[in-house]
Amino acid sequence: MALLADGMSRLLIDGKLAAGGAGAFATVNPATEEVLGEAANADAGDMDRAIEAARRAFDDTDWSTNTELRVRCVRQLRDVLQEHVEELRELTIAEVGAPRMLTAGAQLEGPISDLGFAADTAENYEWAQDLGQAAPLGIPTRRSVVREAVGVVGAITPWNFPHQINLAKLGPALAAGNTVVLKPAPDTPWMAAVLGELIAEHTDIPAGVVNIVTSTDHTLGAMLAKDPRVDMVSFTGSTATGRSVMADAAATIKKVFLELGGKSAFVVLDDADLAAACSVAGFSVCLHAGQGCAITTRLVVPRDRYDEAVAIAAGTMGSIKAGDPSKPGTVCGPVISARQRDRVQSYLDLALAEGGSFACGGGRPADQPAGFFIEPTVIAGLTNEARVAREEIFGPVLTVIAHDGDDDAVRIANDSPYGLSATVYGGDAQRAAVVAARLRAGTVNVNGGVWYSADVPFGGYKQSGNGREMGVAGFEEYLEIKAIATAAN
Repeated sequence: MALLADGMSRLLIDGKLAAGGAGAFATVNPATEEVLGEAANADAGDMDRAIEAARRAFDDTDWSTNTELRVRCVRQLRDVLQEHVEELRELTIAEVGAPRMLTAGAQLEGPISDLGFAADTAENYEWAQDLGQAAPLGIPTRRSVVREAVGVVGAITPWNFPHQINLAKLGPALAAGNTVVLKPAPDTPWMAAVLGELIAEHTDIPAGVVNIVTSTDHTLGAMLAKDPRVDMVSFTGSTATGRSVMADAAATIKKVFLELGGKSAFVVLDDADLAAACSVAGFSVCLHAGQGCAITTRLVVPRDRYDEAVAIAAGTMGSIKAGDPSKPGTVCGPVISARQRDRVQSYLDLALAEGGSFACGGGRPADQPAGFFIEPTVIAGLTNEARVAREEIFGPVLTVIAHDGDDDAVRIANDSPYGLSATVYGGDAQRAAVVAARLRAGTVNVNGGVWYSADVPFGGYKQSGNGREMGVAGFEEYLEIKAIATAAN
């Protein structure tokens, strides 16, 4: 049976697919502005039932202690997603506006495969550690440390890489023994709803263990953060919303994982191959129309080669046209919505007001009468103090900034409220590594290295969030630590 065969998605609550209490809402193709279909629109009552189902499944079943069941279920989910990968690919291109080329990686196939890492980790994990016998306070005692599931996890996810982020939360949270309520962004409801359909019909995941609640009502996310039945909130999104999540969760002192914004620097040292470095920087900021929190959007280059660097980046980005994401060669598709397109455009207007100029781009492409497109744009002539150099734009926009040597480049890169990612290019690999070590960022790419992988933890410093997703560290975010001391007679 085809996924979403009737053009309508449903909620998954307590093992059953259901309509939303607030009716339905349209989901739109951002490349054409055409309505694709409808998604169930949950209300507060639906969210309450989802939380209650997750609480009951955690408290009253053996899900949290039955590692064999969990491992089997996570692998079942991986396998059924792989069986439907071609349908999922077309849905992803249509709803997310993701270029077809990216669905072979982080937009689809990568995160599906990564579920295997979560299952393998749970299967081989050292859940209990024997610390041996000692005599604290003179009392002979056998000690052990046990790791166990946190409980009910509220997962709140964005629209830019929905499969990657939904599955990077679901996989380890479930494998670790938690139950989950997933609240996805209303811009891409189908990407989460198809998971509910497949879980309900093709896996042995027990009722209530996974609940998926799509809605246009953003206050339902706040319900997850505030509700005392929820033990942890795992949030990916903007820093502003992350602050609200943390504040809402404070009342119950629940565990909070935050993966937030970025304004990452691409540092080019004076011994680097300038043409190669600036071309890579320009290309990477065009991928998926720049809608990635870890994309390097500040190009920091030697001052005496500034004009050359701008010209190279503009040459690369000017040759990349925003276009139809369904075509195999498209790199830069649309941004997700008219609201987001207008937001990006407001930053481009601000760049001019701040005294900058465009080396290429600067607005909507003339050859795209429909769709939420923005031209790949290079901003020149501004310092790191400009707002467009400090605030996350989330579009295909690169700001070029001059530096006066390695120390100045490090200062500029670190002079940001964010610390999610960074790149360093240099001719001397050891020198580049020294600069990379000084950067306050959670992931650093040196001379083209790739950090994205299931076994590598991802997250940021400062206002880019707290905690890590993926890797063993990401798995352990969903665990509590219990020390057990037994008197030894």
